[in-house]
Amino acid sequence: MAKFWQQCCAFGLGLLILLADGASATAAELVVIVSARSPVVALTSEQVADIFLARTARLPGGDEVQALDLPVGHALRDEFYTRVAGKSPALMKAYWTRMVFTGRGQPPRELSSMALIRKLVADNPSMIAYLERSALDASVKAVLVLR
Repeated sequence: MAKFWQQCCAFGLGLLILLADGASATAAELVVIVSARSPVVALTSEQVADIFLARTARLPGGDEVQALDLPVGHALRDEFYTRVAGKSPALMKAYWTRMVFTGRGQPPRELSSMALIRKLVADNPSMIAYLERSALDASVKAVLVLR
């Protein structure tokens, strides 16, 4: 009987650890970033959605903008589109399939890591991306915080 309780406790502890890991992964604070040299200081969720969904290729001041994205399947990408556009990964796939097929838009350029995205955005004031808040440094600035 004691072995049974040990197994139950071990299972319960493992389950708690999994739940805690899942909660911290979905609780990431995301920020939309531009170069520290960009004149943009703030954007709304709607403006960001319009840029990342290829509804516009311009910032509010009229400057051209290029969105950068994490790869399909990346948890932060899924979280970003859920928060900004209200779309699941499946809905995003359908959206881009339709946009490309009809010639109305192309998805943002994908890069493999947050570090590479941060470097490209820092070097180019016409780029925009999203990162975990913990990945910010002085080379970029947050123009929208997604909680």
